[in-house]
Amino acid sequence: MKELTPDAWKDIVLPGSRVFIGSGAAVPFAVVESMLSKAGSYHDVELTHIHTIGDLPWIDEKYDNSHRTNTFFLTPSIQKAVAEGRADYTPCPLSDVPSLFSGHLLPVDVALIQVSPPDAKGYVSLGVSVDVVKSAIKAARVVVAQINPHMPRTRGKSLLSTSKIHYYLDSQQTLPTLDLPSARPAQLVAAQYAAQLIEDGSTLQAGLGNTPQAVLRALKNHRHLGVHTGLFTDPMRDLMQSGAVDNSKKHFHTGKSTCSTIIGSQQLYDFVQENDQIEMRPSDWVGNVNRIRKNHKMVAIHGAYEVDLTGQVARDSRGHLFYGGMGSTQDFIRGAGYSKGGRPLIVLTSLSEDEQHSRIVAGFKPGSGVNTGRGDIHYVVTEYGIARLRGRSIRDRVLNMVEVAHPDYREGLLREAHAWGWIPKFYDITPKGLSHPTSQSIHSKSVLFKGRKFIFRPLRASDTRSLQDFFYSHDPATINMRYGHAKDRMSHQAAYQLTAVDQSVDAAYALFDDDAQRQTIVAIGRFYRDPSGDSAEVAFMVGENTRRLGMSRFLLGELAKLAHQRGIKKFWASVLKRNKPMAALFVAHGADKKSYLGEDSDEFTLSVEQLLSSLDPSPNLPR
Repeated sequence: MKELTPDAWKDIVLPGSRVFIGSGAAVPFAVVESMLSKAGSYHDVELTHIHTIGDLPWIDEKYDNSHRTNTFFLTPSIQKAVAEGRADYTPCPLSDVPSLFSGHLLPVDVALIQVSPPDAKGYVSLGVSVDVVKSAIKAARVVVAQINPHMPRTRGKSLLSTSKIHYYLDSQQTLPTLDLPSARPAQLVAAQYAAQLIEDGSTLQAGLGNTPQAVLRALKNHRHLGVHTGLFTDPMRDLMQSGAVDNSKKHFHTGKSTCSTIIGSQQLYDFVQENDQIEMRPSDWVGNVNRIRKNHKMVAIHGAYEVDLTGQVARDSRGHLFYGGMGSTQDFIRGAGYSKGGRPLIVLTSLSEDEQHSRIVAGFKPGSGVNTGRGDIHYVVTEYGIARLRGRSIRDRVLNMVEVAHPDYREGLLREAHAWGWIPKFYDITPKGLSHPTSQSIHSKSVLFKGRKFIFRPLRASDTRSLQDFFYSHDPATINMRYGHAKDRMSHQAAYQLTAVDQSVDAAYALFDDDAQRQTIVAIGRFYRDPSGDSAEVAFMVGENTRRLGMSRFLLGELAKLAHQRGIKKFWASVLKRNKPMAALFVAHGADKKSYLGEDSDEFTLSVEQLLSSLDPSPNLPR
């Protein structure tokens, strides 16, 4: 290991060489500056790197005659150089980059890295970036290291013998930090929806985007979470320090948070110093789909620039302009999809950052690349709710995606889908028929009934098939009791009319069993507002297997709250005389009962205000 001098560069960087620059917060800036000071002594050199933070002095136009940059990830500064044709972008999953370096496609000649000071045994630590650095070191003819006492020593596969380093430069530099901006209100709501999909005991991975990181911050009340991720960030540190992450339920490398890159605050860098609960591994190891899937309940959380109505995701380009990169999205989306109980999530806001464009689109602009195919997408989450796409038809996908789009764009999206034949002609595409949420607030919640968890939310047009399944799950006697006559069919069109309710006037809510990624309706509560405006007809239906759990009482209370907000004073219902459970529910809450000679049903009238006062705090515990 020789000390680096300016004159050494003529022997290190030869004409036509490929030079790798270390990653993330571990860019060896002092070494790079030394190399750039001798840029006039080399030519036709390619510089290559993945995601980096901090300034990128090597892309200055004055170096164009000496070298050209080829990046695997586009930060804003390098993106500008690529758009101007002065730099190149190579789309590639991070897990595949090491094989490019070690093979014949992109062989590395020189590796510029940053490490900690050596220990007594002569080993330095790669610190916060193991990712693709190890493969570049192994492939390189010459390794040049900046030895920086500010680089933390991390555990796992981050150690490197000084015998592998050819030149070194001692230079103290604080590591660049990355402070995530405060999440916008829409991101916070989207994060809360995503958190509903993440169970205790899940193993987490998340992209660097502000929205995926907001999801991590929404998990502080979860327990026994684990981490298997490419990127370890401040929100993950917070989850470990709060006890939400203990890695006790991981099925692979139990007890350890596994990662390949650490980017964030100085507090984060201090946290990982000699922390034996953090295990660093290379990107091709961490991003191996077969390893990812070994963790049950693996959750991958990623953002996107746009998602189309069928579930295709554009991430690294919009039109002919490239942004960001492929990163580890494909690997973790697929790994989570193959995991037992795993859930790959795409989480984004419904509008672009300037709020001028919808991110839910009918089709991408020409030139946009599909980063993740529609077959790999399970969930798309925005501030308007959750679209569940796995195993669903194009028709159901379109409806669910429109429901999580911004209200200003829903009608236009439906019109395009209608024109292409993606949805039946009888579907209402006017604003009145758009029955899904139009405000940025949580419209679903988890509720426990005798220890069993269910999801409570409004019925939507995308629930049409689920409503049909719910209808056909009942025996004829139950159907006769609910509808007052024999009914042997629930057509798709009839089910649509019952789900596509104008929720601004009427209300249709349901409880869903969310087992195995499929939401199954187990109970429905509705009210239909009368023309007078101050009264509404109320009705319920509970599934065969979920009776006597208190669901009707719960639904009655939730509908009463909503009715009170809308100024409705009175509920009424016609109940068949043989429907004794429903009659008993109304009577228990002070309903007036009227019976008519010769009629097979009784009429019940309830004061909404009295109903609310009679309902004790529910034993069902929303999470």
